[in-house]
Amino acid sequence: MNFIEELRWRGMLHDATPGVEELLNGKKICGYIGFDPTAPSMTIGNFVQIMLLKLFQLSGHKPIVLMGGATGRIGDPSFKEKERDLKSYEELDTNLAFQKEQVKKFLNFDGPNAAIIVNNHDFYKEMNVLDFLRDVGKTLTVSYMMSKDSVKNRLETGLSFTEFSYQLLQAYDFQILFDKYDCLLQMGGSDQWGNITSGTEFIRRNIEGKAYAVTTPLLTKADGTKFGKSEQSNIWLDPTLTSAYKFYQFWINADDADLPKYLRYFTLKTKEEVENLEQVYASDPRGLKAILAEELTRRVHSDDAFESVLEVTNVLFTKDATAESLQKMTPFQLDIIAQEIPAYELNMDDIKNGVLITDLLVNVGILSSKNEVRNAIMNNAISVNKLKITTHEHIISVSDVLHDQYIMVENGKKNKYMLVTK
Repeated sequence: MNFIEELRWRGMLHDATPGVEELLNGKKICGYIGFDPTAPSMTIGNFVQIMLLKLFQLSGHKPIVLMGGATGRIGDPSFKEKERDLKSYEELDTNLAFQKEQVKKFLNFDGPNAAIIVNNHDFYKEMNVLDFLRDVGKTLTVSYMMSKDSVKNRLETGLSFTEFSYQLLQAYDFQILFDKYDCLLQMGGSDQWGNITSGTEFIRRNIEGKAYAVTTPLLTKADGTKFGKSEQSNIWLDPTLTSAYKFYQFWINADDADLPKYLRYFTLKTKEEVENLEQVYASDPRGLKAILAEELTRRVHSDDAFESVLEVTNVLFTKDATAESLQKMTPFQLDIIAQEIPAYELNMDDIKNGVLITDLLVNVGILSSKNEVRNAIMNNAISVNKLKITTHEHIISVSDVLHDQYIMVENGKKNKYMLVTK
């Protein structure tokens, strides 16, 4: 696999320093990407960079994952409108440990081009401020540092010395990896170009070395918005923050205009396979989204998680779901459903002696009156756990509670609710 050509056809090559293609074609090298642990989990935005490392490794090169134990304590000003809120050291260390485990799922850490994980806090923990100013701060001039867009864009709104010094740390990181691991290439998003090229300049000035840079475009949606502008809208790689079901549904519900980009950025399929799929599904973009959603859900979560997602999707969106299929679902799957449809709290004491369906649905608030419940039952609209209710005298009891916690109620084809016991 030719790494640069692979990036080109995928639309993942934004910029590169001169000579990098010849370098990569000529020998197997070491390259790295840095990840600052400022969030509790990696996101889809980070996954672009993980894919970059994965493709780099599949091309026969050796990837380094540089965890920003030090740089995460400073904060990168690149394309931020204002100063970042600094995280506590404890939070950063927790995030870093978690993200290290996430990365291990996606790269190969065995074999001749095995990936390695390095923490840049190790570069600085024994360095005092005077050593930093003499050995690091002396290399780049203020005018050179201020020429970077990441700095210029923040001068009017305010830039502390803390964030101004970030590119020095990133540049020194590159030099350390260049020296210790013969790491010739730094990669990252296009917003990191200024910091990365500061590193290549740092290496040239300090040790007369030749280093290289490659960047990818920032991942945006069809409407131009970025991922990760808020925790609520972000797509996390951790199932406790974005469930496997929501992760899968994100790809299924993606804008058709985004599909070619997402497919190229995130699949491990070859160019020929991708182009063939696009021809086969030219008139069925949802079918192609399902293929991508399956691949990514299996890779990011697990095969079991994907199978659970299919079961949940079947219950929520198809006519094929039966009472038996609902009863076979695990508490985990039922909890996913409870997160996706309106959920009402149910006190087990209220049903231990049995309760009329009319009383139950009014008491929990699904319907507003007993007459409304009766009319719905007469119209064959009410189901409990996928079983049709045929009389308003039907009794609901503890035997209807799935896994001692859940009762699913439906009013017509579209209105689904979950009763969740205290």
